Amino acid sequence: MPDLPPLERQLYDLLTGRRLTLATAESCTGGLVGHLITTVSGSSAYYLGGVIAYSNELKQALLGVPASILETHGAVSRECAEAMARGIRERTGADIGISTTGIAGPTGATPTKPVGLVYVACATPHGVTCEEHRFQGDRLTNIRLAAEAALRLVLHEAAALPEPGS
Repeated sequence: MPDLPPLERQLYDLLTGRRLTLATAESCTGGLVGHLITTVSGSSAYYLGGVIAYSNELKQALLGVPASILETHGAVSRECAEAMARGIRERTGADIGISTTGIAGPTGATPTKPVGLVYVACATPHGVTCEEHRFQGDRLTNIRLAAEAALRLVLHEAAALPEPGS
């Protein structure tokens, strides 16, 4: 199998080729998803920008995450990740919204939510897909793995969208 270009280059090629736009809503990755995207020259052709919403208050105010989700399921949950992805997509007008929320560690774990638990969600015109990951690294490794998972999910979901004009 030939070596593939880095994920961020694959994303550039796919999204610019399909004329799709992307926005990011990040919590546990702290902006790394946006950073990786913007390492590719010309990424402004598809990347609209992002929000780093680390606090629950910003998740609600900037991304429209309902207080009921935060109270019932918590910030580290499938429901929160999905609401974040939908929220950034709706607020920016992007074709695709991606979100990350989780516990990078080494602190912050609970009996039901261990260090390394991360939810990555992707919202498109056809709905929202969410993945649960349980990474086993240190803080920086977990953050990097979560950001890479987000890029892979966008690649998968964008490739599944109908061609423009079809």
